[in-house]
Amino acid sequence: MSKLGNLGARLYRGEVGYDFVGKRKIWYGISILITITAIVGLAVRGLNMGIEFEGGAVFNTPKTSVSVAQAEESAEKASGHDAIVQKLGGDKFRIQIAGVDIKKSDQIKKALAEDLDVKAGDIDADLVGPSWGEQIANKAWQGLAIFMVLVVIYLAIAFEWRMALAALIALIHDITITVGVYALVGFEVTPGTVIGLLTILGYSLYDTVVVFDSLKEQSKDITKQTRWTYSELANRSINGTLVRSINTTVVALLPVAGLLFIGGGVLGAGMLNDISLSLFVGLAAGAYSSIFIATPLVADFKEREPQMKALKKRVLAKRAAAAAKGESAEAPEFAADEYARDEEPGDAAPAVVGPRTQPPSRNRGKGRPSGKRR
Repeated sequence: MSKLGNLGARLYRGEVGYDFVGKRKIWYGISILITITAIVGLAVRGLNMGIEFEGGAVFNTPKTSVSVAQAEESAEKASGHDAIVQKLGGDKFRIQIAGVDIKKSDQIKKALAEDLDVKAGDIDADLVGPSWGEQIANKAWQGLAIFMVLVVIYLAIAFEWRMALAALIALIHDITITVGVYALVGFEVTPGTVIGLLTILGYSLYDTVVVFDSLKEQSKDITKQTRWTYSELANRSINGTLVRSINTTVVALLPVAGLLFIGGGVLGAGMLNDISLSLFVGLAAGAYSSIFIATPLVADFKEREPQMKALKKRVLAKRAAAAAKGESAEAPEFAADEYARDEEPGDAAPAVVGPRTQPPSRNRGKGRPSGKRR
């Protein structure tokens, strides 16, 4: 067995582990800091919306000898707007200019033909109206809202409302971070970006549901024992599925990283950045939130219940009594698929006060008449 597999088995059995839930305030602080940074970046810089949302024109040029910088300068000079130039195969260009109407597009087309030394008839111009982009944005928001509602309903039925609420907070956390990164980096937001955002929500929920399912199984009849608190069982659920979450996240991130860094960065296929950045950031944020946000939040919500407060009080009292006797006060280890139930006080044998006397013989008085001997 590999070292990672051996570690996963030991984590699953509870032989080793990290106190994720116990240090949840640290993770909450980190998440709040990242979220605030994302919100500030979104408020200050805003999103670089593509022409599909704002409207504009796309010019596809034939083969030309000019550079990308020269084509960008020419497009901005002719239109008076910022231009995005992407180099395609065969020294062709794709020039995007937002906020251009039909009348001005003809002038831009002629100016580009002169500066790029090509024929105006060889330049293909596609115009996109802002109303079409607005419809796409509205449909995306509607789809996101419906998705959130269905997720909350399903998780509330399959698990409980506290887990549904924690999963919803984690999803909002992932979306906010991903959108904030787009604002800070300045990548263009296109329909591909929206598709990527909706895709990452499924990945984020997958890891979260895996941990929740483990926690649901381990916390059955939790109030009938006095060895572990709910937070400790939640922490064991995270540790038990930790290696699985890491493996699935890494496997999913590798091809996305190839699209982002090799396809978009090295090869210059900028159109791949639309979806690859949202997938890359969203997958990483989803893995983080399922471990450090969702499950600790469930533990916080559950620990507020009177039953769980009473359970925690009994557990701590029992450990304090054990520590007073010189015994270990730590939570005992237990198998992942079951945990032993403590005996209820009424089922235990009565305590004997004082020195114990010799137990009476089973044959004592057998065959002897009652009363005094004469």
